Amino acid sequence: MPRPAARGLPRSEEFPVFTTRPTLQGTFGMVSSTHWLASQSAMAVLEDGGNAYDAAVAAGFVLHVVEPHLNGPAGEVPIILAPAGGEVQVLCGQGVAPAGATVAHYRGLGLDLVPGTGPLAAAVPGAFDAWMLLLRDHGTKSLADVLKYAIGYARDGHAPVERVGQTVETVRELFETEWTSSAEVYLPGGEPPRPGELFRNPALAATWQRLIAESSAGAVEARHGGAQDGGARYGEAQDSGARHGGAQDRGAQDGGAPAGDRRIAQIEAARRIWREGFIAEALVRQAARPTRDTSGERHSGTLTAADLASWSASYEAPATYDWRGWTLCKAGPWSQGPVLLQQLALLPPELPRYGSAEYTHLLIEGCKLAMADREAWYGDAGEVPPAELLSELLSPEYNAGRRALVGEKASYELRPGSPGGRTPQLSGHARVVASGALAEAGFDALATPGAGEPTVARGADGGGGPTVARGAERADEPTVARGTERAGEPTVAKPTTSPVPGEPDVSADGGTRGDTCHLDIVDRWGNMVAATPSGGWLQSNPVVPELGFPLGTRLQMAWLDEGLPNSLTPGRRPRTTLTPSLALRDGVPVLAFGTPGGDQQDQWQLHFFLAVALRAEVRGGPDLQGAIDAPNWHNDSFPGSFFPRGMRPGSVTVESRIDPDVVEELRRRGHDVQVGEAWSEGRLCAVARDPRTGILSAAANPRGMQGYAVGR
Repeated sequence: MPRPAARGLPRSEEFPVFTTRPTLQGTFGMVSSTHWLASQSAMAVLEDGGNAYDAAVAAGFVLHVVEPHLNGPAGEVPIILAPAGGEVQVLCGQGVAPAGATVAHYRGLGLDLVPGTGPLAAAVPGAFDAWMLLLRDHGTKSLADVLKYAIGYARDGHAPVERVGQTVETVRELFETEWTSSAEVYLPGGEPPRPGELFRNPALAATWQRLIAESSAGAVEARHGGAQDGGARYGEAQDSGARHGGAQDRGAQDGGAPAGDRRIAQIEAARRIWREGFIAEALVRQAARPTRDTSGERHSGTLTAADLASWSASYEAPATYDWRGWTLCKAGPWSQGPVLLQQLALLPPELPRYGSAEYTHLLIEGCKLAMADREAWYGDAGEVPPAELLSELLSPEYNAGRRALVGEKASYELRPGSPGGRTPQLSGHARVVASGALAEAGFDALATPGAGEPTVARGADGGGGPTVARGAERADEPTVARGTERAGEPTVAKPTTSPVPGEPDVSADGGTRGDTCHLDIVDRWGNMVAATPSGGWLQSNPVVPELGFPLGTRLQMAWLDEGLPNSLTPGRRPRTTLTPSLALRDGVPVLAFGTPGGDQQDQWQLHFFLAVALRAEVRGGPDLQGAIDAPNWHNDSFPGSFFPRGMRPGSVTVESRIDPDVVEELRRRGHDVQVGEAWSEGRLCAVARDPRTGILSAAANPRGMQGYAVGR
């Protein structure tokens, strides 16, 4: 359908008192990401005539190199894209569970939870193929053009951020005694990467150089053999060069083939090499090696050559919700993306004053209800078709009933709803942690010694609706899932030397709670993209020696209970936390944003979006930087997605910049408020475009002193 004419963004001359950085404005291109080298690499692609999608692929591969503790090539990436003049699409780079990854197999190993590390937790890798599809279908640059930045930083070195070395130091013993291939990369000379020193990953650089060489040769063979199976095989129109601004060099000839055809053929050859060539062979060998994981034992994985060969990334329509003239676009319920939409649907027509205690209480309680629904209803193995489920979860009738559950006091219960009159189903582990049985036994599944966050005390009840109340656990269920008893081991959550807010808590056995990188780009033609690459981080699995990167661990987010929407199921995606966002105004894309942060992502993103939508603008455009800088918070009142999958009912963690009167009022309402550091919540990125003027904007998170926006 054609989009209606845009009315532009509303105007205001009011300026904020202070922001940590300016909201950038220009007309050529804007990039925001969680690392300055990725942002500048993407900008270099734009300056070289590439479009937003070329730039996103280049930035994505740079993030593998400079944030290896947060993502890698064998991880995953959901991407939301809005091509100029086209429809918004979701590109799913979340791989599925291998054919051998059954509940029975894992239960047969004596496990009650999928481990948080090791090959048993590895899904089919999804990130690489998603980036390749984005480049093939919407980009204009060659494979070598977009990979050269990552190759350079891996081969010649880059100055690592402190958190990389801190993460390696945390898992040093594991690397030195068990995961020795990781020690070879990340403990050169016995020392972790250090700020101010060049760190290299020559094996990773060699992998991409070999991929370029072999895919170039494969493209020539395919072309001469007539095997042109590029875009047409997937039903994608290959007119990206003309439609998206990048000029396809149709004049250059190589054996009579246009440059655009050569480009596509090489990308297809690279995809085949990943799925069936030297990369696939190395990944399968690694998966078969018995590896010590968070269970304390050594296990082999289930990933096979057939699993790799049979999967590819895919496009789908976004889940959407309309709110006050905005349309929010998210990935479907195989991700946690619809949680943001549900939180918006739960808001009353009239909101309390922005930033007030009543406003904050309302958002916290709405988040609890949405997250409870996530636990009961989201997942790729559910029986209810996603479109039907979302229609019910976002309906006015359903949300009127759910909204009535929000009272004056904080709820300490897990209260999933009953969309369509269905009975919610929870895993046994979720029922146990929601009941408080583990905390009452002295176990805190979210404990991170040194982080200053004590076990949550029990208190105020929320009342009403289907609940899992404390004491309601079933006697025939395990009280502690196997492996969680190890959660009290030494961890590094917020290192005293250099905390990086929003990055994952990492334990000595590699277990990670939280995750991720993010990037947003808009170009001068109006193409817009938001992507959240994650998984395959250095502490997830041993480095594949031949490749320079490890497998991922996303299967840890699936349950080992049969019959749930998020049960571990061969060929189905584990429910991911990764959740980029894209917003339309009057039907026209105007805003792309996202953040790392695991289960906090759609909490922080809601707070950011409402700040953009409700606060005054600056310089005639949205106050992106002010919205990112605004004091933030999160709660853990639902089962976590990361091993050991605990929760803290009633908890709220706020930045110390929040008004003390607001904190006092939240405590009076029964919230167990923990006051964190002044700049400790969120790692948001954002770009925007005003369709009336063509002015582009960008902003990035100052927390952690790492994210950066660039543009002109």
